Amino acid sequence: MGRMAGRRILSAVPVLLAVTFGVFAVAAASPFDPVKAYAGTAGLTASQAELDQLRANLGVDQPFVQRWWDWLTSALGGDPGDSSVLRQPVADVIAERIGWSALLAIAAFAVAILLGIALGVLAARRRGGWLDRSVSSAAYTLEAAPAFWLGLLAIWFFALKLGALPAGGLTDTASDTVTPGQVISHLMLPAGVLGLSQLPWFFLYVRQGVGDALAEDPVRGARARGLAERTVLTGHALRSGMLPMLTLIGSRVPELITGALLVETVFSWPGIAAATVQAATSVDFPLLAALTVLATAAVLLGNLLSDLLYGLADPRVGFDG
Repeated sequence: MGRMAGRRILSAVPVLLAVTFGVFAVAAASPFDPVKAYAGTAGLTASQAELDQLRANLGVDQPFVQRWWDWLTSALGGDPGDSSVLRQPVADVIAERIGWSALLAIAAFAVAILLGIALGVLAARRRGGWLDRSVSSAAYTLEAAPAFWLGLLAIWFFALKLGALPAGGLTDTASDTVTPGQVISHLMLPAGVLGLSQLPWFFLYVRQGVGDALAEDPVRGARARGLAERTVLTGHALRSGMLPMLTLIGSRVPELITGALLVETVFSWPGIAAATVQAATSVDFPLLAALTVLATAAVLLGNLLSDLLYGLADPRVGFDG
């Protein structure tokens, strides 16, 4: 296990380098001007000499290769630079927001996995039944539904029509302090929407895997020995049927990140979504590169986690082969 994880980490280094280089290359080709974004309305009346001086101060007058190398050497030294659009160190921007994004992602993943397993087992137990047909139809519908559309629908129904949950933000409008109760109430809608957007894949994988396992000889033998149906499902079919789903965890991380950006924007959740959008539209090189590295590292770690979980669940899989 250790050797496999070490090889993956080493192979991630050139991937991260290529990603950061690509970010600077694409940003350099972007039609957005970082100087005008930084100057704001003051840039409309500034002279060309003032704009050129500002361009030099921001370092965007250098070739993008030089900018990438300067940022990379500084980041490796522990300083990823300053955000030109948010006017604060990049490390502070990420530190203030990453915890809220992680909370949202973990809660959404928990919703998707737990509901996916429960509904998948129930549907696989009686394939073709009314529950299987109903949940499968809903899953295929959710697959085609964009996360931001689900978010707007949830706000309309739960916040505006029923008034049961807050429409967005982290705290109540009249409150200036963050309390656990407020965070939980404000988290329910975005986590539920993001979890539902990921639910179909977990449900379909569990349904297929458990359904196939129920038709295998070991499960038939367990039933023939008189074991209770719950024991057959949880002790035999579920364990075998869960193996394909474990590989799904890593592959869903990119979709989870993309969905989180949309959901955070819809619900005004104070994660990294707003910073990512601002960095992209303002061509904020240091912040954009750092956030892209963070997202890429999350994807790579997700793939590694799925392989480790699969190997732990199935001893026949060799880690160091």
